[in-house]
Amino acid sequence: MRRAVLIARAELALMFRSHVALIGVIALLLLSAIAAATSQAHMAQERFSRLANQTQTDALFEAQPARHPHRMVHYGSYVYRPIGPLAGFEPGIDPFSGTTLYLEGHRQNSATISAVRENSSLMRFGQLTPAFVLQTLAPLLLIFLGFSMITREHMRGSLRLLLTTGVTPRDLILGKSLALGLVGLIALAPAWLALLMMAIAEPSEAGAAALMALGYGLYVLIWVFGIVAASALAQSGQAALLSLIGIWCFIAIVAPRGAAELAGRLEPLETRAATDLMIQAELRQLGDSHNPDDPFFAAFKARTLAQYGVTKIEDLPFNFRGAVSAEGEALTSRLFDKYFVELATTQRTQSQIVSLVSIASPAIAVRRISMAGAGTDLETHLRFLQQSEAHRFAMVQYLNRLHRDKLSQADDAARSKDPLAEQRTRIAADNWAKVPDFAFKPTSAKERMLAAIAPILTLAFWLASVMVLAGWSARVLRARAL
Repeated sequence: MRRAVLIARAELALMFRSHVALIGVIALLLLSAIAAATSQAHMAQERFSRLANQTQTDALFEAQPARHPHRMVHYGSYVYRPIGPLAGFEPGIDPFSGTTLYLEGHRQNSATISAVRENSSLMRFGQLTPAFVLQTLAPLLLIFLGFSMITREHMRGSLRLLLTTGVTPRDLILGKSLALGLVGLIALAPAWLALLMMAIAEPSEAGAAALMALGYGLYVLIWVFGIVAASALAQSGQAALLSLIGIWCFIAIVAPRGAAELAGRLEPLETRAATDLMIQAELRQLGDSHNPDDPFFAAFKARTLAQYGVTKIEDLPFNFRGAVSAEGEALTSRLFDKYFVELATTQRTQSQIVSLVSIASPAIAVRRISMAGAGTDLETHLRFLQQSEAHRFAMVQYLNRLHRDKLSQADDAARSKDPLAEQRTRIAADNWAKVPDFAFKPTSAKERMLAAIAPILTLAFWLASVMVLAGWSARVLRARAL
C-alpha cells in the first residue's frame, strides 16, 4: 500500500505540473459551482412562481361573483406541481413533463407548460445542473487526465524499470487509481456541498441527499477504475483515448437516449388526441348526461323516482338536474381513472425497460438514483396527475351538490327563458371559498430512498466489474513487461 501511495503522489505531482490538467480541474470545479448555484437559484425562483400562481388562481376562483354552480364547473381552476427541495440538484423529468393542469368538469386535461416546449430545443440535451455536470462532463475530464497513466509508462520504457524496483503491477494500478480518484473526489466536492446545504435546509431530506451522494461517488469510482484499466490494457495512449471517448459517448449520451427510444418502441404510448377520441367513443356508449333521451340516464331517472316514491322529477326533494350532473361526472371520472391506470402502466413499463438498459450504462443508473432521491422522477409526476384528478373530481362534485341542493327544479328549467328565474339560480359567491385548496402530497423521503436501492445495486455491480477488470489488467501488465 505504501508503494501505491508513493505512485499516487508522483502521479498527482505530474498532473498538477501540467497546466492543461490544472486548468481542466479548475474549469470543472467552477462549472460545478456555477451549475449548483444557478440551478438552485432557478428552482427557488420557479418554486416561488408556482406557489404565487397557485395562490392567485385560488383567489380568482374564490372571488367569482354569484353564479349558477354549473357555470363554475366550466370555469374550472388550475393546479401547479410543487418543486421538491432537492430538485435544484436534479430536475429530472420536470423540464419535459407538464407542470400545470387546468381542471374543469366533464374533461381531464393534460399537464402543460414544460421548459422544453417553452424554450429552445437545445434543452433536450441537458440543463446545466450539478447532476448533468457529474453524469456527463466529469467523466470526460477524468478520461483526458487518466487515459495515458499506464500507457505512458509503457511507451517510455519506465514500466519495466518500475517493476524491477519492487513495484508490482497491482501497486501501479492501485496508485494510479488513487491519484485519479482524488481528482474525482475534487470534482464531486461542489455537488456534495450543494447536497449538504440542501439537506441542512430541509433535514427530512438528509437521507435522500446522502443516497444521491453515494450514487455519484460510486459512479465516479466506476470511471476511475475503468479509465485506469483501459490505460493498462491499451497498446498506446491514442488507442486508450479513442476507446474511452467511444465508451463515454455510449454510456453518457447514446445509451440514455437510446434506452428511451427503445422503451417507446417496445411499449408505445397512445397520443393524447387518440386517447381523447377513445374516451369520447366509450363515453357515448356508457351514457351522455346532456342527452335527455340517453338510455343510461333514462334508467337513472327511473331508479331515482322509484327510490323516492314519486312519478315526476318536480316532486323530488332536490333538483334532478344537479343529480344528473353529479352522476354524469362520476361516470366520466371512472372512465378517466381507467385510462389513467392504462397510461401509468405503460409509462411504468417504459421506465422498467430503461432501468434494464442501465445494466449497459451506469449513467442511466445514477440518473435514476438522482431523480428518485430528488423526487423528480416518473412516480412523482404520476402522483401529481392522480392527486390533481382527485381534486378535480371533488371540486366538480361539490359544485354539483350545490346545483342539486340549492336550486329549485322549476327555476333551473326556466332560467334560459325567465330573467327572474335566472337570477334565482345564481347562488352566493361565498360558496366558492368552501372548495378545498389543492395540496400536493409528494412521496416521502423513505419511499424515494427505497426506489433508489435497485440502481444503487446496479452501480455496485458495475464497480465490482471494473475493479475485477483493473485486477486482470495488472496481470496483462506483468506479462507485457516480461
